[in-house]
Parts: sequence; C-alpha cells; structure tokens
Amino acid sequence: MSLFPFARMGAFAAALLGPLLAPLAGARAQSPADFYKGKSVDLYIGYSAGGGYDVYGRLVARHLGKHIPGNPTVVPRNMDGAGSLRLANFLYNVAPKDGLALGALSRGAAFDPLFGSPGAQFDAAKLNWIGSANNEVSVCVVWTATSDVRTVDDMLRTQVLMGGSGGAADTDQFVHVINGVLGAKMKLILGYPGGNEINLAMERGEVQGRCGWSWSSVISTHPEWLRDKRVNVLVQLSLTKHADLPDTPLIMDLARSEEDKSILGLVFARNVMGRPFVAPPNVPADRVAALRKAFFETMNDKELLAEAQKTAIEVNPVPGEDIQKLVVDAYKTPPEIVKKTGEILKGPM
Repeated sequence: MSLFPFARMGAFAAALLGPLLAPLAGARAQSPADFYKGKSVDLYIGYSAGGGYDVYGRLVARHLGKHIPGNPTVVPRNMDGAGSLRLANFLYNVAPKDGLALGALSRGAAFDPLFGSPGAQFDAAKLNWIGSANNEVSVCVVWTATSDVRTVDDMLRTQVLMGGSGGAADTDQFVHVINGVLGAKMKLILGYPGGNEINLAMERGEVQGRCGWSWSSVISTHPEWLRDKRVNVLVQLSLTKHADLPDTPLIMDLARSEEDKSILGLVFARNVMGRPFVAPPNVPADRVAALRKAFFETMNDKELLAEAQKTAIEVNPVPGEDIQKLVVDAYKTPPEIVKKTGEILKGPM
C-alpha cells in the first residue's frame, strides 16, 4: 500500500492546524525583551509606607526597569499584613505567573512554612528568589525615655514592651526566640502594620522598644535617634557582627548550648537574605534568569548607589541563586531542631 495518502493527510493536518499552533510556538519563542517591552511590572512591598522594606522596595523600583530586557515600567505598591505573609500568599496563589509581579518580602517569610505557621499558604522553595538588596544585621533597641534597660543583661532580666507586626515579622519572631532560648521577658504589643508605626509608638510611649530592626534602616531612617541617644542598642541579631557595632553583643555569643546555637543559627540565617525580592512560582525560566541578572545589575547601578549613599542605605547584594539555595538548604535542617524552633517562634500559648 502506498504511503502517499498518509503523507497527503499529514500535509492537510499541518495546513489546518498550523495557524492555530503558530501563536503557541511564537509565545514559546518570545524573548524576555519582547515580552517586557511596553509593559508594567508591579513590585509589591509587604509592609506599609515609610519603613525599611518600603525604602528598599521603592529604591529598587526606581532603577530596576532600565536593567530588565525591554525596559518595562516598575510600579511599587504596598500590600502590608501579617508581617508580609499576606503578600507571600498572594504571590504564590493569586498573582500572575508571567514575570509581571514581584514582591519585597520579610526575610523571615521564607522560613514560616518550615515552622508550620498556619498563615503561610505557600511553598517557599517553589517561589523564584530574585535577589537580596542587603546582607543584614538586625538589632534590639529600647527608647531611653521610657525604659531603664541599658544592656542585654538588663533585657534578659526585665520585662520590656516591644512593638510587633504579627505573623512572620522579625519584630515578633525575634522576640519569641530570644525569650524562648535565652529566657528573656520581653512582651509583644501587636497590631502595628510596619516598622514605621512601631517607631511612632515608641515616640508616643505605647511601647518601649523593638527587636528585628535592621541596622541599615536605623542609620538610614533615624540617625538622629542614635546621635541624640534617644535609643539604646542592646544586641545584634545575626550570625556575625556589623562593622559599625564592634562593642555591641552578638546574639550567637549568648547561646548556652549546642542546641541553642542550632536554633539561633536557623532563625538568624535569614539575615543573609536581608531584603529579599521574589517572583511567583512557575514564571518561565528565561524570565527568572533575566530578572535575577537585572536585579544584580540594579544593585550595582551607579545612580542607585549614589542615591543609597545620600540616604545612608546599605547595599550589599546577594544573588538570587544563592538565596534559592539558602532556602532549599534550610528545609533540610534536622526535624527535631525545626520542630523546637517552630514551637518557640509561635510564642507563648
């Protein structure tokens, strides 16, 4: 039997289906530059306006578009709530998965699913981590006019009212871990949408201090508080000390056992991804690669660096690939350490 009829049938099918399949083939072949040209990228910030995450988010938004292929407009938008968990859930479950939505999350949000937070409705390892604007050191501070606490030893012995934002926010989780591991007696006052509101609450006397405040934010948003000694810096919350604070105790040095060190290390590893930017899952790989490259170029942009220097904003970028690995590795921590850490981070029941 001749194969010619089948050949004719294949040609007929190709002629019939070709126009229908052509758009799909074109979509697959579309370069990031073609995709982004003439479009807008929404950069959601998981906190209210005026705080440290907002400052970094808007700084990146002003410069990122010129480094993304196709030069889209980047529009910053605030979506505060639950220490940026609201935004993390939105990015994972609702936001478009085409590369037109990005988020600036809490550095702790990636670890919340690991610790079993009921508010975390996402898989952090499946998010596409684009990069971090800084490798952070956080601090605990108290307002000197309302608190007699002057040292970390005082903080461990005395009840201090600390402002909190809820959920995965460092303001809350860092208090819980210091209380749970080291026996401190800090009390959280919740309900503040972001760090800016906690700062105002300190000034009004509603709270006496805050933990989980990035040193980069302290020096960029309130250098006069340091100059005039309105706040007292008690302890550094990271794996290593900041060069600005050689005489301020490091939380890791206060660990009393190997288990303490493991728990503190798991919690404060997040500071490596101090100001993380992320895309939803399932974004095409070439667009993720383009966004990561654009982000790192942005963090080395001369105009951005000049602007950051004027406002004392620290820029010490971490590549997206490194953050992706850090998140994946964190989820390989021994279960018994994860379980105990998760219980501590929930705070008192």
